[in-house]
Amino acid sequence: MTPDDLLTVTVSFHPDQRALRAQLETLPAECIKVVVDNGSNESEQAFLRQLPASIPNLVLVENATNAGLAAALNQGVRRGLAVRNGLRWCLLLDQDSEPENGAVELLLEGIRELESDGGQVGCVGPSLVDVQTGLSHGFHQATRFCWRRAYPAPGSRARIHCTTLNGSGTLMPLALFNELGGLDERLFIDHIDTDWSFRVLAARGTLWGLPQAVFRHRMGERSLRYWFLGWRVMPYRSPLRHRFLFRNTIWLLRRRYVPMVWKFWAVAKLGLTMAAYLAFSQERRQQIAGMISGLRAGLK
Repeated sequence: MTPDDLLTVTVSFHPDQRALRAQLETLPAECIKVVVDNGSNESEQAFLRQLPASIPNLVLVENATNAGLAAALNQGVRRGLAVRNGLRWCLLLDQDSEPENGAVELLLEGIRELESDGGQVGCVGPSLVDVQTGLSHGFHQATRFCWRRAYPAPGSRARIHCTTLNGSGTLMPLALFNELGGLDERLFIDHIDTDWSFRVLAARGTLWGLPQAVFRHRMGERSLRYWFLGWRVMPYRSPLRHRFLFRNTIWLLRRRYVPMVWKFWAVAKLGLTMAAYLAFSQERRQQIAGMISGLRAGLK
């Protein structure tokens, strides 16, 4: 099995050069790799421009300004399809996610097994391990009344039925991506993956976590480690990111295909986030202002 029918799309914006190079060097040599840069500075662009000389099958797309994560991912898919015929799968990546050796091949193996089982294939995703804390982000699952995270035992190869997948590391059929019209570019950055997951489920696809495929991942500007019935990790976001997060949450609350259990959880989480930053953040005034601005924008 060779991954020559795989397209990967990575969006860069002021990237950590070491992490980005490590990611691209870990990806299978045979696949098409598209990097879409969203207006990084000149020195960062110079680094990006020399990557195609050392990374096989790498295509660089440069945007003059930040078009947003969703728009750049859609742009990368279109560019990849123009480069090679016969592409079948698409892997979406953040610039700071690093697959462990063989993890991408495990995702391909898993989604092909699901397809051979005869079910309607949606997306699969890896186990994400936070770089700073070493903790797993787990897999999101929902019942009618409960939203929780599943944490498989180390070394488990059992598929995890998921309700949402994190965007970075999501592998999907390109036919599904095209059928659903790509990602919602209005969301710009936050909850793009949440909205996509619910659209896949509404189209009667399925979402699966594959714990044997492990990606090292950075969530937010940095990570906070806290204890609540076990050690957990929470991303620390800037006031601007919180504006997008709060605005986009309000938008998703209005969408009929988004399940009620997520809506209840999301409202509770907004309240907890605001309370936590009000109590503990050193930039609480800017953080709360960003959150309130997002709420106002979402309610317009």
